[in-house]
Amino acid sequence: MSKMNQKTKAVSMDHIDLTTGFWAEKQKLVHDVSMWNVYKRFAETGRFEAFKFNWREGMPNRPHIFWDSDVAKWMEAVAYYCEKQREPEMEKIVDDVVDEIEKNRMKDGYFNSYFGLLEPENRFTRRNDHELYCAGHLLEAAIAYKHATGKDKFFRLMVDYIDLIYQVFYVDKSAKFTSPGHEELELALVKLYRETGDKRYLDLSLYFVEQRGTVKYPDGTIQGAEIQDHLPIRQQKTAEGHAVRACYFYSAVADLAKETGDETLFDAARTLFDNIIERRMYVTGAIGQTCVRETFMDDYDLPNQTAYAETCANLSLALFARRMSVLDPDSKYADTAERVLYNSFISGMSLDGKGFFYSNMQENDLQVRRRKYDGRHTIFRPDDQRVEVFGCSCCPPNVVRTVASIADFQYTTDGDTVWMHQYFSSEAVIDGKKITVETGYPYDGAVRITCGGEAGTLALRIPGWCDSYSLMKNGSAVTAEAVKGYIYMTVTDGDILELNLSMPVRFAEANPHVWDDAGRIAVTRGPLVFCLEAVDQPELCLRDIRLSEDAEYRMTTDPMLGVPVLETTGFVRAWDDTILYGRPAKTLTPCPVRLIPYFAFANRGETAMIIWTMQA
Repeated sequence: MSKMNQKTKAVSMDHIDLTTGFWAEKQKLVHDVSMWNVYKRFAETGRFEAFKFNWREGMPNRPHIFWDSDVAKWMEAVAYYCEKQREPEMEKIVDDVVDEIEKNRMKDGYFNSYFGLLEPENRFTRRNDHELYCAGHLLEAAIAYKHATGKDKFFRLMVDYIDLIYQVFYVDKSAKFTSPGHEELELALVKLYRETGDKRYLDLSLYFVEQRGTVKYPDGTIQGAEIQDHLPIRQQKTAEGHAVRACYFYSAVADLAKETGDETLFDAARTLFDNIIERRMYVTGAIGQTCVRETFMDDYDLPNQTAYAETCANLSLALFARRMSVLDPDSKYADTAERVLYNSFISGMSLDGKGFFYSNMQENDLQVRRRKYDGRHTIFRPDDQRVEVFGCSCCPPNVVRTVASIADFQYTTDGDTVWMHQYFSSEAVIDGKKITVETGYPYDGAVRITCGGEAGTLALRIPGWCDSYSLMKNGSAVTAEAVKGYIYMTVTDGDILELNLSMPVRFAEANPHVWDDAGRIAVTRGPLVFCLEAVDQPELCLRDIRLSEDAEYRMTTDPMLGVPVLETTGFVRAWDDTILYGRPAKTLTPCPVRLIPYFAFANRGETAMIIWTMQA
């Protein structure tokens, strides 16, 4: 079993400029539309107003325990856009919020818009009330804002708050609990350690991680597998509990393994990652199979129609995968991040940038959706239309901050070798090397890479979905074996690499233990998972459509969706609708079929949708 690579570090987005293509277009959409739409919805619902501490009984929009985190993620997104170009109008909003934090914090540095105004006497007493979760998101935003703008007031205020948390939890141990109910602060503390070099913050993060599974609370405080508190981290073998909390926690574990050199933490993180991708992840990269506590379920239990698959959970898996890529140059981590980013993460935002999903359904049967249940018999049915804001609106700001900083996923480096994990059209300067990428990815597998600056090694990922590829260097074919999914090339100033990843339509099958999908196929092309919507084939039963991998698949652009789609000829049974049950049909009728990228589903009104269908 391989050891982790402690010399490798992530390359942050401030070293990379996206130029054209999929993610550059998404960044512009988020900047122009989503950022302002999220801000307006948050302002209307009182989230920004809560920082002013002016709410009184009888007024609308009573502050909530997690509102600070919603605003913090939006502020973090502002910081990432400011990295590339200053945003005076957005900065004014952030600066005003920071002024309110300074004005309304307690004398010892404490700040929380809910507890500070409504229950100051109960601070640090209720483990599951998101205090430390909110502190973590505010801290991440403060670090990013200081980097982007040079303004350090937000950062200084948050350092004061974190110093208080260190004193209360680590030194005095006077809080009513020993680790956060909702993990997030743990990974933010590692960022603060990297920013300041102050080992106290690393110690506090490790303390929070190692407390889980070791303390029993007699007063009924939330604990157990639901919040990854059932076993000490080094004994955990399966991903359990609330999926967002879990992968934020695992992300912190990976970060701590990196900073401390603790191989036992690395082994725990790797074991948990493998359990997720091998047994508890949807084909779209979505995680969190059930609405009951928003948790992981048993191995292979991946229901489609009732899938929870929260946008934040899917993102958290990508964040975990990115951290594992830093520790271990194995392409399974970048493959997973890619699967999430192009499918179950970006599906959380509508194509016009205004609406968002909390849950990302994996199938939509309108007959089931419209079925009437009484109060004793009901099932969870995810929304099938995106909305602009919801009561628990953690997902919209998570989408905007991630799209704004998406370049974070592209590279890692150890000073000599640069690993290219994701293929984004971009220009980057890393350790004296200039790397320019031109590609039509994810719709086109041709990647042209121009190298400049200092010589070194460039490692190119060969995705797990790619069965064949070609590579040329300065016009000459290169034959090289991939090592753990990466081809290592020595490059110098002026070298041009041309990587061509074959992107035929491929069928994916599920493990037969996955009850919903056994014996069925999902259509993929490159990193994209495709689905069928009834709006494209209104006369057909989606679940009865049969497809052939050998058929011709034509890529066209849907004028309404504005994205490439696949058109082919499929088959359905010639069935007499006057018969409920009959003999197996011996003939199949050809029919035109259109498939769209999964991320684009539910953008044309309510319609049935399916990923898994039959093979002809």
